[in-house]
Amino acid sequence: MPNFSILLPSSDNQQTGGNPLAPDMFDYRTSNTFNYFHELNQDRRALIDALHAALSGDDTGAEAILGKKGQGLDAMVQINNGIYSAPLMSALERYDPGVLYQSMDFRGLPTGAQRRLLEEGIVFSGLFGLLRPDDLIPEYHLPIDAEIPEIGRVSDYWKDDLSKQLNETLADRFVWNLLPEQHETAWSDDHSYKAMVRLVFARRKGDEVVPITTDVLSLYGKVVCLVVEETLEDLEFFWEWKHPGGYRPDESLSSYDDETKTHTIMMVKRR
Repeated sequence: MPNFSILLPSSDNQQTGGNPLAPDMFDYRTSNTFNYFHELNQDRRALIDALHAALSGDDTGAEAILGKKGQGLDAMVQINNGIYSAPLMSALERYDPGVLYQSMDFRGLPTGAQRRLLEEGIVFSGLFGLLRPDDLIPEYHLPIDAEIPEIGRVSDYWKDDLSKQLNETLADRFVWNLLPEQHETAWSDDHSYKAMVRLVFARRKGDEVVPITTDVLSLYGKVVCLVVEETLEDLEFFWEWKHPGGYRPDESLSSYDDETKTHTIMMVKRR
């Protein structure tokens, strides 16, 4: 069995539709089929109910929560109001239009790599807390850093129960952490894993190395492909890898923190 996990963000850009005959993710009884973190169901329901209550007022409240205006806002409110009765599809399919998921190209992966991504991937979601890539979910819109009346910031709402589930799942595993900062705020990390890897993509400009802030999710997608194709449970192979975007790990600029068991690897492009 592989001994790694990949932490991934959800995507705001989502596929519509789904299978209306799929099992209800809140009532489906088999704990490891299409609802892996089913222990979070009570929290999910409470959050959805609070979201529905918040969206039932005027547009000002909805704008503040969802960060949209006009027709785009109206569509998001309608989608969120229909969450309980909406058709379902796997999280991986639902998030497929997102930059990270497009870059992964799940359908283009070998069968074994696909299986490893489904089994070892863990997705942070504003609405559902934690998901496996093949968990069945409806379309929804809720940023993890949104604030909802009576609930507060969504990432804070999730912190206790999400952290308990995640820390137990990651114990003694090699973790590839590809989470943006706003998603990480939902996790109280107890460092129970074997080791964790964070990546910083950067470019050389003369004598300086400058981190990049654009297109990072697309770059992460190719890292996911490598990890699941090669079953990377340590860094030995990774140090020799060249990212398709031209980046290479620079060991001299990278670091390791003993206290948190975290490798911070600089992926540097010379031009």
